[in-house]
Amino acid sequence: MLPDGAPRASALSDVAVHAGVSHQTVSRVVNGHPNVAPATRERVQRAITELGYRPNTAARALVTGSTRSFGLVTSHINQYGPAQTLLGLEKAARAAGYSLGVAILDDDSEAAMREAVDRFVAQSVDAVVALSTYGQAVEALRRFEAPVPLIAVQVGRDSSRPTVWVAQEVGAELATRHLLELGHRTVHHVTGPPDSLEARGRMVGWRRALEDAGAPVPEPLHGDWWPCSGHAAGRELAARVRAGQDDVTAVFVANDQMALGLLSALADAGLSVPDDVSVVGFDDVPECAYFTPPLTTVRQDFAELGRRGVELVLARLRGEPLESQPVLPQLVVRRSTGPARQTV
Repeated sequence: MLPDGAPRASALSDVAVHAGVSHQTVSRVVNGHPNVAPATRERVQRAITELGYRPNTAARALVTGSTRSFGLVTSHINQYGPAQTLLGLEKAARAAGYSLGVAILDDDSEAAMREAVDRFVAQSVDAVVALSTYGQAVEALRRFEAPVPLIAVQVGRDSSRPTVWVAQEVGAELATRHLLELGHRTVHHVTGPPDSLEARGRMVGWRRALEDAGAPVPEPLHGDWWPCSGHAAGRELAARVRAGQDDVTAVFVANDQMALGLLSALADAGLSVPDDVSVVGFDDVPECAYFTPPLTTVRQDFAELGRRGVELVLARLRGEPLESQPVLPQLVVRRSTGPARQTV
């Protein structure tokens, strides 16, 4: 128990007495040292919780040379994918005993990216994680070095820097093949913005699946990730159906928000999904199961992406090699896809 008197923050020595171990053992547990028996580690951690002990990070940094913190540089956090990736990274960092500072860029320029990285380096973070899927920022990452490990997330495979990523092309192929296997002669595509690496990867996968199947490759319709652009694409496709263009029976939309807009436009035009047109999205946002109809989509495992990102950071800090493999997406089939309608 703490002595009576004015409240004060618990010290390392308090934890040692409470747990019945030495000061050095508590220090080892707090600093993540591996050479502590599991039962002892559990006893110390229980004492830390019961006493509400908070390590003095400044003092620990002086002793260990580590602040046990990462910096995350990101942008477009108002979009589902980057937001979920950030949450996955923060949860994985916390589980590993690290805090995560976040810098949200106003733009994807090299100058903004470099300034954010430099600011984190000045704060003595142990490593920097850069999360961006837009071309200018990705190119910037390939050009500059930092005095701490710099890990890139969602930029695809990069031989010049450690990276973790979801295999966007694989997800697009899953979606397109699913529609072809339902008997659709071809699959139309609504893309994301042209400067997005994720959008490019999904378009590559869509095109590859069609070409591998010997199916016609329609001219894609261009979107911007938001429902209004999906609605505009849906109006255009609905007009083609009304004009008797028999090849418009299936659409792969590059994300779920645009798919929502497209579903609305098809419904406004009096078309039934999937009886007239089948629709597949990408991301598996939580609302997908409640769309009308529930949306078939491609799920990205953001928690696994975050876990692998932190695993790669820790390997770099230990000086260990780690060959990163892409996180594979999964097709989630719901009621927005069905057999191709019969045409005359």
